[in-house]
Amino acid sequence: MLKEKVESLLNKALEENPSLFLIDFTVGGDNTIRVILDGDNGVNLQDCMNVSRAIEHNLDREDEDFSLEVTSAGATSPLELPRQYKKNIGRKLKVRTSSEEVEGKLVETSEDHITLEWKAREPKPVGKGKVTVQKKQQIAFSDIKEAKVILNF
Repeated sequence: MLKEKVESLLNKALEENPSLFLIDFTVGGDNTIRVILDGDNGVNLQDCMNVSRAIEHNLDREDEDFSLEVTSAGATSPLELPRQYKKNIGRKLKVRTSSEEVEGKLVETSEDHITLEWKAREPKPVGKGKVTVQKKQQIAFSDIKEAKVILNF
């Protein structure tokens, strides 16, 4: 009952803010409501407050006590949805598939895959020594086990 009501309020709040999208939503047994958001242009504190108010102001604590937490997906959280990749074009990602781990700059995203680029040192085709080569690889969303943005400080 509470979950359905919160879900309806949450969907309405997201319709009013089309750049925001839902990453995760749970209602615990003790009526702890957790909402994790992301946005095409990021999520700021005001976005979290707006969504929180849209839910909280339409629920009655007299009927059912609850706690509500609305947060943004953390910078170190794995990317969950294809929509999250688009806003990270140009950033370095660490992508794990079932067969390999690749680090590279996200240069493109489509409906079913991403494209990473990176430089690698490889032995020269002829002679001794190494040469720097530009690598490029497409990875299907279905093959990605985990992808995280690599933060540089």
